[in-house]
Amino acid sequence: MNRRDFTRLALAGLGMQAVPLIAGESGYVRANTDWLAKCRYGIGVHWTAQTVPQHGDPLPFQRAVDAFKLMEFVSQVQDAGADYVLFTACHALQMLPAPHPVIDKILPGRTCKRDLIGELADALAAHGLPLLVYYNHSCNHAQDRPWEQAVGYHAANKDRFATNLIDIIACMGVRYGDRIKAWWFDSPYSLDPRGPHSSVTTDMTGFQFPWERFTVAAKTGFPARPVTYNPGVAKTYLYTTHQDYWAGELVNLKTPATSRYLPNGLQWFGWTCLDFRAWVHTKRNTEIPKPLYSDEEVITYVRQCNSHQAPMTFDVGIYQDGTMAPPSVEQLRRLGAALKG
Repeated sequence: MNRRDFTRLALAGLGMQAVPLIAGESGYVRANTDWLAKCRYGIGVHWTAQTVPQHGDPLPFQRAVDAFKLMEFVSQVQDAGADYVLFTACHALQMLPAPHPVIDKILPGRTCKRDLIGELADALAAHGLPLLVYYNHSCNHAQDRPWEQAVGYHAANKDRFATNLIDIIACMGVRYGDRIKAWWFDSPYSLDPRGPHSSVTTDMTGFQFPWERFTVAAKTGFPARPVTYNPGVAKTYLYTTHQDYWAGELVNLKTPATSRYLPNGLQWFGWTCLDFRAWVHTKRNTEIPKPLYSDEEVITYVRQCNSHQAPMTFDVGIYQDGTMAPPSVEQLRRLGAALKG
């Protein structure tokens, strides 16, 4: 039985087991991550409203979503031998490549008629591949000023703001059900100043973001769905114990997994750039750079992680048409071949 078959079988039994919290904690039972632990490596992509084509002027976001070459993207994922895809739903700008009534109500013009997220989930599922979804609330350093105002980030009373974010995620949970296998939430440090660093740019006096309520919303439609909150590069701080795996943002291949679980009880999971450290391809009329590492470095790192049931995610540069950088796809294909050997 190959690794892909293991993943399919594990996904079929997602709700059967769960991991309890570390000693002394109660009230939350962590989601079963056995299926994730059986994955070798996956592909992450930052395809966003800021992504540009390799040549020429970028299309407006809604037209770019309509033109996204879904089948070519999935074919490249298969060629790369990846066990899952981590797809960015919203990043610096709150522009979602799918319909969403809650976002439409908060600020019209930020969604699409085409449901690219749903289509991607279905296309990947046809090949036994899980879809993990990245979401950013887009309230970071005034990168999206209209959204920050509309969603309530700067309101004196932050209750409406929190409810808006919770409703956005819950709505997606209802829409997609088990087609979203896991959530990867970014920028909690712009909502909560308690962590390793703070990017809060509004007055949070007297307000604590309701992480536990947010986690409940994140599991709407599929209670077995694992959730993570990214505390920053290589950080393991917990904004809440109500999460299931480590976000694992990394900037190099110097710290492979040494066990399946971190000391805080989270499943190990890594995510780093394979070819483009800026994450999003925004420079017009340029090619995405070649891979940052040699084949040997990548293979050695992933083997070390996999020996501890720890999956590694490589963010691959992607153009606006939905095609990924061929040299990076080829390197991952060689990685997959080496891991079979």
